[in-house]
Amino acid sequence: CMDDLVSELRLRGYSDATIEAYERYNEQFDEHMEGSLENATASDVKGFLSSLIADDRASSTVALARSAVLFYQNHVLDKDISDVQTPKVESSLPVVLSPKEVRSIISAPSHTKSAAMIMMLYSTGMRVSELVSLRWEDLEPDRGVAWVREGKGDKDRMITLSDRVIDVLDDIDEDSEYVFAGRNGQMTTRNVQRVVKRAADEAEVDKKVTPHTLRHSYATHLLEDGNDLRLIQELLGHSNLQTTEIYTHVSSKAKQDIDNPLDQIE
Repeated sequence: CMDDLVSELRLRGYSDATIEAYERYNEQFDEHMEGSLENATASDVKGFLSSLIADDRASSTVALARSAVLFYQNHVLDKDISDVQTPKVESSLPVVLSPKEVRSIISAPSHTKSAAMIMMLYSTGMRVSELVSLRWEDLEPDRGVAWVREGKGDKDRMITLSDRVIDVLDDIDEDSEYVFAGRNGQMTTRNVQRVVKRAADEAEVDKKVTPHTLRHSYATHLLEDGNDLRLIQELLGHSNLQTTEIYTHVSSKAKQDIDNPLDQIE
């Protein structure tokens, strides 16, 4: 029963997006098993994942499907299915915008609220889920800071507010408890994603731009400006420094400053 799956995931603190994905892949596995999900074996799981690979699904998709199916089998049905391997997920470097591209995206929206959302995402490195949860009471403009309450990992963290963001927030209506409110209280993350995509399209930025792209760009630009990696880790809310270290691979300034060995040959 998928209700048991949802209950178990909620008890463990999984996000709504993960719960939705786990439900979806277990429903697909149930179809693959023709309704006999409870009787599945390791061989059946491998057969299902093989069918996804045959459909040319991305390795990250197959890995997520594996996690979803094994969670249901092992934690809901109390089985012990292991030794189910999937193709290694290829690690790809994040897309990073140039400062000029960020400027053009911020300038694109005609509505102050849309521009403010983009400025907030870029200038704080907030996740989109954190942005839509931000309340007016979380802001301390006099100190130039704000608080992300129970971000990823259920941890509060402090973020810094730029003077430009503080100024533009003064022009936003405070009728709701949320800084960026929707029609019925909290704005949806999908709406924020649409705002960012529309602004990037209008700015004619030829890259895939999402709220997370602005977060990547914030981190990379901080690193290029000489800020300490551990400080960036704290600002982003990463629990592991290795996660933050990916920005050392996309930072271009340090690489551009290297003297090419060919140019040193007389």
